[in-house]
Amino acid sequence: MEKLHPIMFAGTGSDVGKSIIAAAFCRIFRQDGYHPAPFKAQNMALNSYATPEGLEIGRAQAVQAEAAGVPCHTDMNPLLLKPSSDCTAQVVLNGRPIGNRDAYEYFRVEGREDLRREVCSAYDRLAARYNPVVLEGAGSISEINLRDTDLVNLPMALHAGADVILVGDIDRGGVFASVYGSLMLLRPHERERIKGILINKFRGDIRLFEPGIKMLEDLCGIPVVGVVPYYRDIYIEEEDSLALATKSVQAEQGKVNIAVILLRHLSNFTDFNVLERDPRVHLFYTNNTDEIAKADIILLPGSKSTLADLHELRRNGVAQAVIRAHHEGATVMGICGGYQLMGQEVCDPDHVEGEIERLPGLGLLPVSTHMTGEKVTRQVKFQLTIDNSQLIINSKSTPSAVNFQLSTVNCQLTGYEIHMGTTIPTHDAPVSPLNLLEDGRTDGYYVNRTCMGTYIHGILDNPAFIDFLLEPFADKLADAGTAFDYQQFKEEQYDKLADHVRRHINLPLIYQILTTHD
Repeated sequence: MEKLHPIMFAGTGSDVGKSIIAAAFCRIFRQDGYHPAPFKAQNMALNSYATPEGLEIGRAQAVQAEAAGVPCHTDMNPLLLKPSSDCTAQVVLNGRPIGNRDAYEYFRVEGREDLRREVCSAYDRLAARYNPVVLEGAGSISEINLRDTDLVNLPMALHAGADVILVGDIDRGGVFASVYGSLMLLRPHERERIKGILINKFRGDIRLFEPGIKMLEDLCGIPVVGVVPYYRDIYIEEEDSLALATKSVQAEQGKVNIAVILLRHLSNFTDFNVLERDPRVHLFYTNNTDEIAKADIILLPGSKSTLADLHELRRNGVAQAVIRAHHEGATVMGICGGYQLMGQEVCDPDHVEGEIERLPGLGLLPVSTHMTGEKVTRQVKFQLTIDNSQLIINSKSTPSAVNFQLSTVNCQLTGYEIHMGTTIPTHDAPVSPLNLLEDGRTDGYYVNRTCMGTYIHGILDNPAFIDFLLEPFADKLADAGTAFDYQQFKEEQYDKLADHVRRHINLPLIYQILTTHD
């Protein structure tokens, strides 16, 4: 295939949809016979993913790699910042944590060139293997107060020789001022890299905006390469958890109601995306104690600050509501930080997370967690350790359902671990892991079908595990549909996204931009 210039999607601000647009182009280039790969020099997110090598990157780049049809790698996101408070974040470099930094310390000029060399080297390695590299910027390209320390926007575009498409969000209003102002704040050599403008999240009749396209092109001297409408029927994993509380907050009749507890430092919320699509269940996010009481299943998610979230759950009454719901028959399951929360105690004598040295957990699992500075990141293959005698065979279980349960226990599942801390049974508790890993290690703790915990993210992406989780509620599942194939669904969504973007951009012009040499 013809060699294309790298392309960067940079924004007039945060949340303009750069990540989704980049994912769309990863799929478009793949469909058109190219071998693309995503790249974001620096990402700030609590939602992360483990690469096949057992290293950590931002989940958005893992999604973009999936859209491109290539394995994710740390070179796609060499710098990941995982916020632990408003002013501090854990810094992950080339997939490994190198410590916590406060914002002022991190954005100092001193030592910045070391990080710049690292992200540029990662890009160079990626560019040698893929065609084209689809770069994503961060925030606004025109944060002039951070210009000298910027690693991810125009300095990276200049290093890569990338053609930059400036993405503006018309849905929030002020798109003319934000696009024009962003360009005017750039220095001349930076402005030369901007080759097109893409208007995103348009609503309404495009004919009303057509005069505005000409005005914008005349003002900026740069072509508008597309106006992409807002969509509602395409589902791509989100990077930001801010919208979770608005998705659904109440239980519903006629389905298995699953409540995900809204933690202040909730991470890896994409663990639950598959359940949002499963026709057998109604998933909702809440910290309302009345709604928790209505749930059939309560899921405690991952947390970037387990002790701080545990303190908050005790303060706001959610901990007591979860315990009470379990005593009244609800299934409770914790994933990663949620697994730690379910134990007898969480200890942090070395202040890995903060000033709190110990808090009692929810007491639902007979385990104790000790925070350590070493982070575990790896992809895993595993089986449930549940033996056949522990399966629930009830009046609703047909012979085929019983056989399916047996195959569920014996089939191989996949997921990934990203956590700090070790969790072991308390001194008087029996050893009762939930999972047996392929390498012989064990994971999690299993009390019974209504109480369990695991460190494995992505465990719910396995249809067999969801069937195992839902089987005790067979009386609610009779008319609720069949198991959901999440992997097939995601592939369909990437194709739908690519088709949607193709229809509303000038793709021949973009290819012309990417093949024209300055």
